[in-house]
Amino acid sequence: MNGVEKRMRSFDAIVLGAGITGTSAALHLQGRGLRVLLVDRDAPGEDATRGNDGLLGRDGYSPVPVPLTLPGIVGSALTRRRGFGIDSRSLPDLSRFFAECRLAAQPAAVARAARALAPLQAVAAAEHLALARAASALRFFRRTGWIKLLRSPRACELAEIDRHFARILGVPYSDLDAVEIVRLEPHLRSLEEAAIYWPESQSVSSPGGVAKAYGRLFRERGGEVEIGDAATLLDTRQGYALRTVRGEVGAPIVVLALGAGVTPVLARFGLSMPLAACRTYHRHFRAVSGVSLTRPVTDQEGGFTLTPMERGLRLVGGTELMSTARALAGVPVRANALHRAASIAKGLLPLGSAVEDLPVAGVRVFVPDQLPIVGEMPGMPGLWLSVGHMRDGFSLAPAMARLLADLVTDMLPLADPQPYSPSRFLVA
Repeated sequence: MNGVEKRMRSFDAIVLGAGITGTSAALHLQGRGLRVLLVDRDAPGEDATRGNDGLLGRDGYSPVPVPLTLPGIVGSALTRRRGFGIDSRSLPDLSRFFAECRLAAQPAAVARAARALAPLQAVAAAEHLALARAASALRFFRRTGWIKLLRSPRACELAEIDRHFARILGVPYSDLDAVEIVRLEPHLRSLEEAAIYWPESQSVSSPGGVAKAYGRLFRERGGEVEIGDAATLLDTRQGYALRTVRGEVGAPIVVLALGAGVTPVLARFGLSMPLAACRTYHRHFRAVSGVSLTRPVTDQEGGFTLTPMERGLRLVGGTELMSTARALAGVPVRANALHRAASIAKGLLPLGSAVEDLPVAGVRVFVPDQLPIVGEMPGMPGLWLSVGHMRDGFSLAPAMARLLADLVTDMLPLADPQPYSPSRFLVA
């Protein structure tokens, strides 16, 4: 090993994963004076980052409506109701994940998570805009708010949880009736349902464009980006090492910002967490003459979000929950994943022809308590985790990166780090 170590190129920190989370982490560590290498199998901004709904939400206090009972879990595995499906072959591997979800859905746990999420949400937009300004990417950002339609009793129940914590935490919202919905979005067809409007939520017109702009900024500031395989990560006497296309690299600090891909890397060190993978599909539709949408609109009952993007109106939905192993192994993409969602969406807003021949899939990590995981791995000095939740990964990435950089450099942290610590889930 001594010969390898002599030839190894050294950095102060290596960030594994060049999505929005990893690129943001690399920028913040770089800003603290560290020489940082960003490593991924693809260029910055690919994979899951470019395929999300681009929301910077100021809600999210209610649990994601994951089935928690055995009949509900089996039903979702068999019928994929309301646009939410569970991969049946993943069920044996998800038992601990569902157990943690049941604990996280208890009222006291929901309250703790809402309060823990609030400090990051409060600065999320400002942290994004600071990076976007430096990266000449402000053109992607829109301060138009977000509409969530309430079209079922379950959606109304979850909205009441959101309202409750919004009032406690001072986050503004408005209740809309059918007339007020159409006043905000005149081209939505007549609705009988109500909605909740989050005016401080923002969105972007190209999530991939934002991530790529952050990647360019990192390189312009002297950062290095290489193609490499996180599966080659090794613990050495000097820290950690791995292989890239340019050879061996090492650093005393490694940040795992791999989303669902973090699971096999942890397994190399005999560690596991009760994480699941969430595959979501999107497809763009051309605009119909005279028809427009100003802001994202989410139909939780229909299982989709419709949002204006640079390539057209993006429909995001068709959610599939599966084990991380199955997701990373490449479970076949379902060509009809968005069929039901598209039918419902066309009832809300006229949509033109599809831009892509087939829906595009992206995989995200699903954390049971719906909080990010940010912190140093217990018993593994220098090995850090920065993993966002599937609903908030894009939104919170720069805020998570700031918190991570605070902890790595022993600065006063942005928020109490304990609720985000990986120790809450870690099993050796």
